[in-house]
Order: sequence, then C-alpha cells, then structure tokens
Amino acid sequence: MICDMSKGEIKAFMLEHYRHFNSATVIDAAKAYEEQLKQGNKMMITLAGAMSTAELGRSLAEMIRQDKVQIISCTGANLEEDLMNLVAHSKYQRVPGYRDLTPEQEWALLEKGLNRVTDTCIPEEEAFRRLQKHIHEIWKNAESKGERYFPHEYMYKLLLSGVLEQYYEIDPKNSWMLAAAEKNLPIVVPGWEDSTMGNIFASYCIKGELKAQTMKSGIEYMVWLADWYTENTQNNGIGFFQIGGGIAGDFPICVVPMLYQDLERTDTPFWSYFCQISDSTTSFGSYSGAVPNEKITWGKLGIDTPKFIVESDATIVAPLIFAWLLNW
Repeated sequence: MICDMSKGEIKAFMLEHYRHFNSATVIDAAKAYEEQLKQGNKMMITLAGAMSTAELGRSLAEMIRQDKVQIISCTGANLEEDLMNLVAHSKYQRVPGYRDLTPEQEWALLEKGLNRVTDTCIPEEEAFRRLQKHIHEIWKNAESKGERYFPHEYMYKLLLSGVLEQYYEIDPKNSWMLAAAEKNLPIVVPGWEDSTMGNIFASYCIKGELKAQTMKSGIEYMVWLADWYTENTQNNGIGFFQIGGGIAGDFPICVVPMLYQDLERTDTPFWSYFCQISDSTTSFGSYSGAVPNEKITWGKLGIDTPKFIVESDATIVAPLIFAWLLNW
C-alpha cells in the first residue's frame, strides 16, 4: 500500500504500520496531545537522561518554535548538553562498540578528555571548558550587581549574548535551548547542582569566588512553578509529556498535590493529559515505572485524565511523536 504523502511522510508511515501494542499507543498519545493543543491547553515536556546528547533538538527545537510546548522541565545535564553539542559537535566521538570496552579503554578515554555517555563521548576541553569560561563571567557579573537568576536564565543570557556564535558547529535551528531562549520559554531545572555546570559553580563557591545565593534554588523553582501553574490553569488545562523518568518528571508533577493538599487550594485542577515514554519496570517499586493510575492516588491525575505509557526507548519514540505533531 502506498502511504498518503499529503499527511507528511513520517505521519503516513506511522498510520500505516503503527497499529498494535506500543506502536498503537504512540499514535493514541500523539492524537491526544494534538487534541490538548486544539482545546487551548498547554503542554509541559520533561526531559530526563541525556536527550540533548541524543540530539533531540532536531525535532524539539521546531516543537518550541511552533508553540507545541509551553514549558519544559529538564535535568541540568540536558540543559547544558544541548549547548555543548552546539559549540563542540565536531569534536564528539562515537563509540559503536561501547559494550565491549575494557576498564583500561575507558581510562584511555578519560585521559583524552572524552567523557562517555553510552555510545557518545563529550569532549571536555571543547565543550565543558568552552562554556565555563563564558558562563563564569555572566555569574560574576550578576553577583557584582547583587542579582540572582535561575540556572536556565543564565544559560539564556549566555546564548542571547551572541558570544557562543563563533563556536557554532551545528545548524543553530537544531538547538532546542537556542529556540527556547529566543522565545523566553519557561524552564524548570530541578537538581541542577547534579550537573557539570552545577559542579563547576559549586567549585567556585568552595574557592570563595562566588556565593551560592547568586544561583536561585530548587525550592524557588517550585514556588515559581506553583504560581505559573495556578495562573495558566484559570481557563484551560496543562498536559504532562514525560520523556524518561527521574527528577525531571517527578519534581514538576508534584506541584498539583502541593497546591491542592499542602496549600489547601482545592480548586486546583489535575494535569489535563499524561504520557510517559519509559522502559522502567513497575514491579521494582520504581516511581518512574509506575503506571499512570498510581498517580491518581497521589492527587496528580484525575479519573478522566487521558493517560498513556509507551514502554520503549525515548530516543526512538519522542522524535516520532514530535514528527506526528509537526506533520512531518
């Protein structure tokens, strides 16, 4: 059967072949996401793992430009690794046979300044240190003025200053962080201290060169998110599209029960949509692998909330769902 190309090549392929099991759920979740936007609802996307190093920006950046995502929650690693790919892509090294590496071979990569993420090595000097030099100046400048910002706001300042343009090694349209900075998209970065840039910032605090207070904290992110959620659910809902598990999803989804239970704002609406792409196993007691209905018991989702879980690899599934939404 010939695919209907008028729907977009990828979308047509999915309609023809994705009919059962996980693949059918991919289409169901994509259609429901589409319906959320048609209803005027907003969507939060959460990024766990190393989705930026997986170059999700090739589709996510266009999602941002086309207003198909209104807020992002991500790990500190995803926040910084999109910029690293932007400025040091040619120095990255792929290791297809990474499963066969010996400890000695891993050590050799370290000595070359190549930090491995599965099959991809990030070049320390060209990526981490190149960003460090410029972000440190922005941190110092803010502190000298008595100003405080969130981690992502400092990254936005770095991108919008234009100082990194001299290093660009990919088409900037494929950087989701650059697309987000240009739209001033709201971002929440829980546990930012766990990232490389968070470690670098902490090192400056230990040396007495910066004050910890110059960086706004995770608690302040939660307070900000509570206000944002309340303001943006006055007339419509907010959906939750979770890529992977971990803190990127666990942190922001809790804003609803906090508002409802801890602040006793019982008119707070539940998340209006939920989809998670995950390969985590429920039987291990894993929250990341919990089926969506478990979230009802925690006051995060309602009985009628559209709920989907795709048990698969997020690096495969997320670009497919984005392609559907972008009519590719």
